[in-house]
Amino acid sequence: MKQTCGICPRRCTLEDGQTGFCRARENRGGKIVCGNYARITSIALDPIEKKPLMRFFPGSYVLSVGSYGCNLNCPFCQNNVISMAGEGESRWRTIEPEQLVAQAKALRVQGCAGLAFTYNEPLVGYEYVRDCAILAKAAGLKTVLVTNGMALSGPWLELLPFIDAANIDLKGFSQAAYDAVGGDLETVKTAIALAVPRIHVEVTTLAVPGLSDGENMMREQAKWLAGLSSEIPLHITRFFPMHRMRRQPPTPIETISRLVGIAQESLSFVYKGNC
Repeated sequence: MKQTCGICPRRCTLEDGQTGFCRARENRGGKIVCGNYARITSIALDPIEKKPLMRFFPGSYVLSVGSYGCNLNCPFCQNNVISMAGEGESRWRTIEPEQLVAQAKALRVQGCAGLAFTYNEPLVGYEYVRDCAILAKAAGLKTVLVTNGMALSGPWLELLPFIDAANIDLKGFSQAAYDAVGGDLETVKTAIALAVPRIHVEVTTLAVPGLSDGENMMREQAKWLAGLSSEIPLHITRFFPMHRMRRQPPTPIETISRLVGIAQESLSFVYKGNC
């Protein structure tokens, strides 16, 4: 029986046995499930500033985990080996929610504040993130998402009570920028707007030359974010050649400095990344 996935605006309609665009969600026996549940491709104890989160428990660490799959198709993705991979295209091991939370608890002595779901797009593994976050909250641990924000409002709002902080990618402040990555700007804007009053939110924009490095675009983006809160930290990050854009030159540092200055007209906390 066909079923439609309700996590992101793609709303993939799948026959039994089919996997969605994200390579992680599938129709299994007439039910959409998280096919990458508990399948971990990457795990590391990272400084929280690496997420990047500059104003949430600074100086602490988080146990960072990722699986495979993503619901975007960014030509500049730095983690394409796992984000553009499926079950049979990546190396993974199983770590159940109880095991993951136990590992994070054991790392408290090393300054671990909790979990961070990162590396690939965590929301394509929605049920695993939710189950881990519920256990983490009960254990007194924090849960962080590093996400593209391409989530429908229903599941997003259901998840937020168990999340403490998120860094949300804003790929560019135009639908044209999102067309280049296969996404929807309004969905991401809604996700940010819903999260800001509920959890700690920081935003990252990768300044890709010709795509998301326009001065007017950054000015409008910063004004929009400030309309939610001028205290939202914004990270403007330098692009380096990756994935299908290996022949594109890096973003000039001068461009990053100029964009930071523009964003500071509206926002209190603006950071350079990859410089």
